Amino acid sequence: MRKKLLLGLVLILSLTVLAGCTEINQPITSESKGFWNEYVVYPLSWLITYFANLFGDYGLSIIVVTLLIRLLILPLMIKQMQNTKAMQALQPEMQKLKEKHSSKDAKTQQKLQQETMQLFQTHNVNPLAGCLPILIQMPILIGFFHAITRTEEIANHTFLWFDLGTRDPYFALPIIAGVTTFIQQKMMMAGSANQNPQMAMMLWIMPIMIVIFAINFPAALSLYWVVGNLFMIAQTYFIKGPDLGQKKQELGGAKK
Repeated sequence: MRKKLLLGLVLILSLTVLAGCTEINQPITSESKGFWNEYVVYPLSWLITYFANLFGDYGLSIIVVTLLIRLLILPLMIKQMQNTKAMQALQPEMQKLKEKHSSKDAKTQQKLQQETMQLFQTHNVNPLAGCLPILIQMPILIGFFHAITRTEEIANHTFLWFDLGTRDPYFALPIIAGVTTFIQQKMMMAGSANQNPQMAMMLWIMPIMIVIFAINFPAALSLYWVVGNLFMIAQTYFIKGPDLGQKKQELGGAKK
């Protein structure tokens, strides 16, 4: 049942994203039609324009709105981080269960699933709790991406040393975006990349992809990525709490 619910949410998110992606090159205005445009992209575009008129600077407006968006989804991010941390702390216990039930026959695997779920219940951990925050926040972040790229006024303004509507001439922002993405992911993984080769690979792939995208997209998007990453780094630093080693000791003590 949970798998079906998660699959349904993923499909809904995918359809929403794909619907928006087909209009990526079309300017966003108050006349734009469709749910994605009317209730996600245009309100964000209006907010960017509002703060730009207030401060007299679109670059500063992008920074302010990025921070507002991050603050808006902060409770979701906290929940996701707490769940991720709890799941990481349980990895040693889960590994012991896998070694205990190493046989591949159906009864053994069923027993493994039962004891794994009992482990989650004992420590009040929901393995799916980290998925819902991601599904909720992604349309908001993608909508903000659309608002930046489809608000024509942004392309006609400058900020610091670069034009918002063209690529950073010195490639400074793309590099900073890649570095901050790496730092943010490193902090989020908190050592789990050493236990999971796929996560270790993503630790390098994502920053490289961000740099490539940032080089080819307008500098306004690079600015958005950099500000968002810096916020996430600060958020992770202050919210992460005790290290996993301490948490593991607590779980070990609770088990005894």
